[in-house]
Amino acid sequence: MPKLSSAKQYLAKKRCGWVSDDPLYIEYHDTEWGRPQYDDQKLFEMLCLEGAQAGLSWITVLKKREHYRQVFDNFEPNKIAQYDDKKREQLLNDAGIIRNKLKVNAFIVNAQRYLEITKAQSFKDYVWQFVGGKPIMNYWKSLKEVPVTTPESDAMAKQLKKDGFKFVGSTICYAYMQATGMVDDHVQECFLNQ
Repeated sequence: MPKLSSAKQYLAKKRCGWVSDDPLYIEYHDTEWGRPQYDDQKLFEMLCLEGAQAGLSWITVLKKREHYRQVFDNFEPNKIAQYDDKKREQLLNDAGIIRNKLKVNAFIVNAQRYLEITKAQSFKDYVWQFVGGKPIMNYWKSLKEVPVTTPESDAMAKQLKKDGFKFVGSTICYAYMQATGMVDDHVQECFLNQ
């Protein structure tokens, strides 16, 4: 019986309004979203996945994330940057990912751009520069107050585009900042903001 009680307590916790009752979504919210990420390869993975989300809900991508990791070599930029036409075709025929040619190509282009950037600096330093190297801690009362873009995400999008990255508009960049903890947007009533 204690397991049922703890499960009820787990589900009863107040969370940000965008979280559904899907266990995968709850786990993502509770353990990843808004937590600072400094690992270059994880930061690259999240940039790709946020781009894949464009026009879709995050839960759609989240449910496919493990398969993405399998077919995209665990988001190893050195491998992705060398994908050829045969590999692209294979990916576009894989029902386990979002089969959008522009998005698949963006992963490859972004891997190539990543490799260029990391010749001079870590990817962590490159993306975290837009928030001054430390998380922006917000304390919104409600989900309605949370912006979809900010001057920081505008600056990030502008620089990423200038450096040749794809699927990196300001809205995607802000979602990326939230996902990787550059911005903490857990609302006041969320148990993670208590």
